Amino acid sequence: MLYPKCTKYSKNRKGRCSRGCKPDGTQLGFGRYGTKSCKAGRLSYRAIEAARRAIIGQFRRNGKIWVRVLADLPITGKPTEIRMGRGKGNPTGWIARVSTGQILFEMDGVSLSNARQAATLAAHKPCSSTKFVQWS
Repeated sequence: MLYPKCTKYSKNRKGRCSRGCKPDGTQLGFGRYGTKSCKAGRLSYRAIEAARRAIIGQFRRNGKIWVRVLADLPITGKPTEIRMGRGKGNPTGWIARVSTGQILFEMDGVSLSNARQAATLAAHKPCSSTKFVQWS
């Protein structure tokens, strides 16, 4: 799974997702094709893994894929029917903060039509909107 193996502090604050476009991580660095986020938001580690598996299933052992996001922020939750107070809940999952224009996945070693179809399959997994980009 795509989350950290160990962390020094297991509980973070939720924070905000920046709406602006940050310059780092907005250009293709490894592959010829990629998927770029259109909105700022949060991606769960399950959505990232599901999108990665969808891309790999489309490629059928051809090509290479790079995952450019890591879910490194813990999300906590308290059990249902528990009283108020008594501190913060236990970590239940991991999320990644994604800014506008950030590259999520990169692909190489496959044809343009195959990469476009894989990106379309992967776009259905995260809850934010994405678009297909290619290196020029």
